[in-house]
Amino acid sequence: WESLCDGCARCCLVTIVDDDTEAVFETAVTCRLLERSSRRCTDYANRAKRVPDCVQLTPQNAGALPWMPETCAYRRLARGQDLPDWHPLISGDPNGAARAGVAVSRAVVSEDDVDDNALEDYITKRRR
Repeated sequence: WESLCDGCARCCLVTIVDDDTEAVFETAVTCRLLERSSRRCTDYANRAKRVPDCVQLTPQNAGALPWMPETCAYRRLARGQDLPDWHPLISGDPNGAARAGVAVSRAVVSEDDVDDNALEDYITKRRR
């Protein structure tokens, strides 16, 4: 299950969900545990304890989480879709997500450095 992760780190971005419209907005703000250069969690084993709102992906919830990116392997498989050609399990390239342009930019900022009231200033795109 864990090998499905493509290393894009998009699930580690802080997203804003509009409760009225259900629109999902991606920001340039990451979870405090994300290591930007590797796009990996610095404490994956303890992330749920250290970041209480960190969501554990399961086969049951991966297809239903509205903030998950469309390119996410967990989401795609949960919806009966194939993995993209650039996925590391297909291409053999651990940097496939970055090369395909779907990985989080390294020019992101940690949530520790952003006031919650300023999150809207960091919106980079609307996902849906």
